[in-house]
Amino acid sequence: MKTVLVVYHSQSGVTERMAQAVRDGATEIEGCVVTCKRACAADLEDMVQADAIIIGSPEYFGYMAGAVKDFFDRTYDHGHRDPRIVRKPYAVFIAAGNDGSGALSSIERICRGYRLKKVCEPVVATGMLTEEQLARCRELGQTIAAGCVQEIY
Repeated sequence: MKTVLVVYHSQSGVTERMAQAVRDGATEIEGCVVTCKRACAADLEDMVQADAIIIGSPEYFGYMAGAVKDFFDRTYDHGHRDPRIVRKPYAVFIAAGNDGSGALSSIERICRGYRLKKVCEPVVATGMLTEEQLARCRELGQTIAAGCVQEIY
């Protein structure tokens, strides 16, 4: 069985809806289980146990949510050197009030520091959340889970 970790922060509920869609997509793949946690509740052991990590954040002031940054801060000291995390596949989804580029680039920069492997293009939802954007989130979850199950990553 492969495990996908979905780590996210949400205040308004938009990013949470995106996280649920990612989770739903990943759980459709046979042979995959999903751990879906708010960033404040996730820790290094969650990262170690997962076969892939999907990170979700709203964009605040052109940056990721503070809770997502806190997750990275709490796990980085030991995580970026841990061979069980290095080259682990990851993907990102962003709920953006602007264009999402600031939040996305900051998350991707930190993931490079962890030496994680980006395996999928991000989903960036701008404006009001649509069914099309939620479908893209489900597809993101399916893609990451299927890649893990098939050992593509």
